Amino acid sequence: MGRRKRILDSTTRNFIDSATKNNITFQYYYNRLTELAISMFEWKNLPESVDPRFLELTLFSDGMCVFFRDEVMGELALQTMIGGNLSVYRIPKIRRAYATNGYNKKLDENDSVIIFNNMIHTNSIRDIEMFAQRLYNIDRTIDVNINAQKTPILITCNENERLTMKNIYKEFDGNSPVIYANKGFDPKSVNVLKTDAPLVADNLYQLKTQIWNEALTYLGISNINVQKKERLLQDEVTRNLGGTIASRYPRLEARKQACQQINKMFELNIDVDYRDDLDIDAISQIDLGGVDDE
Repeated sequence: MGRRKRILDSTTRNFIDSATKNNITFQYYYNRLTELAISMFEWKNLPESVDPRFLELTLFSDGMCVFFRDEVMGELALQTMIGGNLSVYRIPKIRRAYATNGYNKKLDENDSVIIFNNMIHTNSIRDIEMFAQRLYNIDRTIDVNINAQKTPILITCNENERLTMKNIYKEFDGNSPVIYANKGFDPKSVNVLKTDAPLVADNLYQLKTQIWNEALTYLGISNINVQKKERLLQDEVTRNLGGTIASRYPRLEARKQACQQINKMFELNIDVDYRDDLDIDAISQIDLGGVDDE
């Protein structure tokens, strides 16, 4: 009973340790991609009362926020609940702005503007969760594959020799040049099976890089998502960045439309654009090894 309990305790510890590492790895990629997603846009001429970080974070998680003017605090961009009738373009006429501190205000199409995250009025959080899930899964698989290189053997023995084999393996794991055994030890009672797990971590890392670059393309961040031994030509880089540039249009256009409506309603001069992240001429000169193209 005691040995069984120890085995169960060891299994439980291993499960908890693995689950903890899974959560940490997923959260790592989720946080990194989230930070990139909410920092891609540069808002210009926003009133001081509007927090661009919170604005982008709300668009990221909710897919929309509402811009309006409060009689005391001035212009605000807050989370919103939508309802009521729709306009001919299916835009909700009734909006209620709210905040976690209890603030709420009923608004309508005449005193507020809804800022949407993209042209189909959805959030980005689900897509980022998908990419983070894929990246974490590959990362943890790499860990398992590397661990398999460290202990690629399976030892079977009699129950009364378990402790002896554990001590012998400690010597083996500690790189001992000589391993000693009792005189009565019968080596024929022990079977050793080499699992010989293939090392595929390098291929998995390459796949992880491709998925990471796919996530950057989704966010509209310049990257080189091609695998080529020769130097990339400038027209190859330009064509490769076509998907990245196209990914910027839906989110940017939705924000620019909102800026036009806000400026007209509140007589402001707000604008938004993507932050400059990379020079195409510079990226075309990156040498990935090998020989130059003709």
